Amino acid sequence: MEEHQELEWAAAQRILISQDLVAAAKQHLKFLAAVDRNRQLYDGPALDRAIYRYKHLWLPLLAKHTKSEFPDGPLVVPLDCEWIWHCHRINPVQYKMDCLGLYGRILDNQHVVSSVCGTSKQQTENLWNKVYPNEPFEFSVCGYVKTVAENKVEASKSTCYDLVSAVKRQSSFYYQVSRPSTNNDRYLEAAVARYKGFLHLIKRNKENKTNLFLVPTYDIDLIWHSHQLHPVSYSKDLFAILGKILDHDDMDSDRTKGKKLDVGFCGTSKQWEETFGVRYWRAGAMYRGSPPTPLNISLDPLDSFSKKEVLDVGYQDMIQLPNKELVEVLLEIVGVRNLPDDHELSSLFVSLTKKQPDLFFKTSKKLNISPKSTEKRFTSFQCEPNGELLFELKSTSSKTLGTTLVSLEDFFNPVSKLVMEDWFELVPTNCEISQFGPVGLRIALSFTSPIQAPYVIHMVQPCSSPKSPLFHNHERAYCAKNWTCVVDDVRNEVVSFQMRIPEKSQGRNNVISKKEVICMTKSGETRVLAEFVGQGWCLMSSQWFLLFQKKASEEEDLIESPYGKAVALLNLNSGFLKIEEEWLVLPGITLAFILGDILQREKKTTNGAFEKATFMIGGGDERKVESNFFSGWTRASACGSDGGGGAFCLGGCCDDGGGCRSAFGKRYLLVVAELVAGVVGVVAGVVAVSVVVGVVEVSNGGSQ
Repeated sequence: MEEHQELEWAAAQRILISQDLVAAAKQHLKFLAAVDRNRQLYDGPALDRAIYRYKHLWLPLLAKHTKSEFPDGPLVVPLDCEWIWHCHRINPVQYKMDCLGLYGRILDNQHVVSSVCGTSKQQTENLWNKVYPNEPFEFSVCGYVKTVAENKVEASKSTCYDLVSAVKRQSSFYYQVSRPSTNNDRYLEAAVARYKGFLHLIKRNKENKTNLFLVPTYDIDLIWHSHQLHPVSYSKDLFAILGKILDHDDMDSDRTKGKKLDVGFCGTSKQWEETFGVRYWRAGAMYRGSPPTPLNISLDPLDSFSKKEVLDVGYQDMIQLPNKELVEVLLEIVGVRNLPDDHELSSLFVSLTKKQPDLFFKTSKKLNISPKSTEKRFTSFQCEPNGELLFELKSTSSKTLGTTLVSLEDFFNPVSKLVMEDWFELVPTNCEISQFGPVGLRIALSFTSPIQAPYVIHMVQPCSSPKSPLFHNHERAYCAKNWTCVVDDVRNEVVSFQMRIPEKSQGRNNVISKKEVICMTKSGETRVLAEFVGQGWCLMSSQWFLLFQKKASEEEDLIESPYGKAVALLNLNSGFLKIEEEWLVLPGITLAFILGDILQREKKTTNGAFEKATFMIGGGDERKVESNFFSGWTRASACGSDGGGGAFCLGGCCDDGGGCRSAFGKRYLLVVAELVAGVVGVVAGVVAVSVVVGVVEVSNGGSQ
């Protein structure tokens, strides 16, 4: 920074905010995650009912409660009402105007506790039931939704603000801010500082009568939203800073080049860099793209189990994989100085590689140099937070003018701000030095805090080369005696698997009544991990199941599922596994091995690719799963006639009419799979996996 830029930044940091915005942002993220697990609140009858309850039940109750100078304890707001209240407050000018018009004052959250805080709701529920005896306090989004006409609550005057549109605009926000690094204290503290810088630019523009639509990055927007959720504090703070309440315009979503949002972001970036002397973009804070499309199936009836209950303790120490960390990097080549006279800037580029081997950054990147007068050219990638980045300045004729190294370890000490912008002198490759001095590169870098990296493993046949995939030979004999080896990312053997048929397990008509998956660890210990009993697989006697989503390639990051975080990526064609969390490593490998074996055997009878397949898994009562089964397609034909796929029975069999009948009664666990369309059978499907555990009711003779 130049001296005047340092003074501007210091002035921005003197802005006073009356709320602890780091704590507010953490609470905000926790709440958004809870809403995202109840996506019925994003649209449809559940949203309509939530809006009605918010306008005619919650706001009047809140107004009555906060009218007392000394209220009897805090109110706990129901989740559905809190979601609509949240979206209303995100438009602070409209919210204040509505509150003043309806209640004569701003209805604040000072004496309100969020539904996700774990505070006892009994006192609030008693008050609610007294005031609204015909309306339950807890709104079940999966239950029967009454119409307004059916409810006996007297409708009060309410806002005319279009809350449906407000909800739809906010429904994708959580996806943009739900990265693992976002909840980090260092990230949020820097976000608060940047939010103050954002307010400072608005103040300067107001003073200079500059008309510029400023667009926040997502870290700034998260803090801005968190501030607005405290409407009284936000109003006072912004009046002190700007002399007015700063409105929040979330109406524009068109990111097309040349449109308002694009022009505003470019202008904001330029003003930020001129005012503060640092890049505006930040790792972990940029637009991620559109959220994944939700699966076309309701998971409402499922009762979730904790993932910590997934794996029996006896299995947890069988496999030991090294823990590795991962960071996201944003990088821009800002400029070049002391360039020899015979080189034009337009003919140069920078080649970026990692000097040391890296599990996630294995290739080279070609980086253009940002011109002074046009759009910025930053790039993003992921890598391990160690080693050195190698920068080579090259010409289009492949001539290398010089190189420099940037050590990554320097950025991840406890006091690092995870950002850097500086000049680096290049070491010339041919002793060619400009008359003005060594050639220099100005490099800007931004990092997220390190997070646990996914576990990357491969399944290979020991008789083949180490790089051969597990499923390279689709015609390999069923129940071959060969062991399948599991190797880590550096090809060290981790464990071996084998499909085994015990003696006397083959019954009439050569039907196999029992199979086992056994594994052998590096120490020579052998364990049975799964057993095929009757019509299905019992996997480690564990209470866990999986939700599948379609995935394009093994190189992409794990997508976020509509009902939770994706925890594994299984490529059943190549034997590639990318597992997000340690608890799923052994179950994930076992699952991949079983599915790979099944898909190969059933390939010829699947009769084409299925874009979607729904699996019903038998077992247990409505509160506890007693015995779980996975896989075991006794018949591979599709049930139903929807054309896009169908249901397969596990733990039962399909009747000729396309319905499903089961030996386990009416209660099932559901697992949904969307496989890549256009492949031969379902063998080549690549799927991302999320944990979903619970019970669903199905009618006799059919599936849901």
